[in-house]
Amino acid sequence: MDDAPLDNPIWSALNGRHRDLADGSDGVMRYPADIAPFLGIADADRAPGSDLAATLEALVPAQDTVYLLGVAPCPPTGWRLRAYRPLAQMISTEPMPVPDGPPIIPLSQTHHADVLALTALVYPHYFRVRTMTLGRYFGMYVDGRLAAMIGERLGADCFQEVSAICTHPDFNGRGYARRMTAMLSNDILAQGRIPFLHVSYDNARAKALYDSLGYRLRGDIGFWSLRRP
Repeated sequence: MDDAPLDNPIWSALNGRHRDLADGSDGVMRYPADIAPFLGIADADRAPGSDLAATLEALVPAQDTVYLLGVAPCPPTGWRLRAYRPLAQMISTEPMPVPDGPPIIPLSQTHHADVLALTALVYPHYFRVRTMTLGRYFGMYVDGRLAAMIGERLGADCFQEVSAICTHPDFNGRGYARRMTAMLSNDILAQGRIPFLHVSYDNARAKALYDSLGYRLRGDIGFWSLRRP
């Protein structure tokens, strides 16, 4: 199985499964700002000439920041490219046991306010008003409150990213993230796709969870922000 699309996952998604959502062309595309702050570039060796500058200026408003995975451009004059610690990119190819717990339900527009409140609390940087258009999202309600959620984000060929794995602090320690990650990973596998995810090495607790579920490290992947002056 060719896993090369995972080397440049944002570009692969924007140039494939999410092409109808993408803004841009000519080797540079992004999600609309109200969906996700992600930009993809096809070629890391593209020179920082006027064409690239014009393309980026058409996609990124002044003083705005976008994020890139795997491939980043040589930035035009005045733009700030900041490299972060690479992320662990992990994949799973085998079903995993799903612990017992509260019912897991599909999330829809009916739950949108609860989703935005939870992500604003524990996942504030990358979840936007229309992020749920990227794929399916699921949640668990406990005592009338959205206690935990998970969803699908980037996707390329037979690969599907698992993302937005969030638990409200009031419900930590109950195994909800394990239950939801196992459920969605198994569902993706049952569809004939391979689940993958990205996690910061600084988030040792989350990485240990994914290790214990059977996710394996595919490799480290570069992570950058790009800010327009």
